[in-house]
Amino acid sequence: MAPRTFWKGYLKLSLVTCPVAMMPAVSEEEKVRFRTLNRRTGNPVVARYVDSVTGKPVDEEDEAKGYQRGEDDYIVLDDEEIAAVALESTRTIDIEMFVPKESIGWIWYDTPHFLLPDDKVGEEAFAVIRQAMASTGTVGIARLVLYRRERAVMLEPRDRGIVVWTLRYGDEVREAADYFGKADGARPEAKALALVGKLIDRQRRGWEPAMVTDPVQDRLLEIIAAKKKGRKRPARPKAAPEPAGNVVNIMDALRRSLKAEGGKR
Repeated sequence: MAPRTFWKGYLKLSLVTCPVAMMPAVSEEEKVRFRTLNRRTGNPVVARYVDSVTGKPVDEEDEAKGYQRGEDDYIVLDDEEIAAVALESTRTIDIEMFVPKESIGWIWYDTPHFLLPDDKVGEEAFAVIRQAMASTGTVGIARLVLYRRERAVMLEPRDRGIVVWTLRYGDEVREAADYFGKADGARPEAKALALVGKLIDRQRRGWEPAMVTDPVQDRLLEIIAAKKKGRKRPARPKAAPEPAGNVVNIMDALRRSLKAEGGKR
């Protein structure tokens, strides 16, 4: 079932405007979720805020937001002060610029959304913008208020629609050089590279969603189904053995891996 539209507005490029609708491209609705219960009564447990010093429950009207600036030292902000900085939601995705698609690293991608034309009249304008980006290998950059915060977004043409990616803020992304720059830059042997290349060729597959199924989710559903029918829960699967910690010869290990993969085929 297609998800419901959660945002409607306009896509704008200079003087070209068309009505559009947007919905999340990913969903967690199918995830198994639990409520905390009182084991004795079977009733759901209600969470309450408790004063960390007195141990007494805090009434809702006494709750406040605090920014910690030191040990046991907070700056208190009122709800009105926080609400005052909230941005007014705009209903227009105004494309400000275009950049080469490959110039934005995947690490900046945050949350994807599907963008579609919202009426027949705007379909042509939408298609022109989408196809022009696809033909030039570019993506659009705009700013949009989503989830109560202004976000930079990237518009990527995809099939007959556009994927709107919210982009991470600059202070959220760490520099890879701070980590990978410390790694040993040893050059691998040509023979080892050739053997790994053969191993990759033997294990190459076409992508399919079944490769990223959630085994924990499947296991939980099995247990829940068994309990519904009054059966014992399924036996726990055996864990895969941990890899040996001793040092091995890389060439010997690769040759054995190729031999094992050949036997599987």
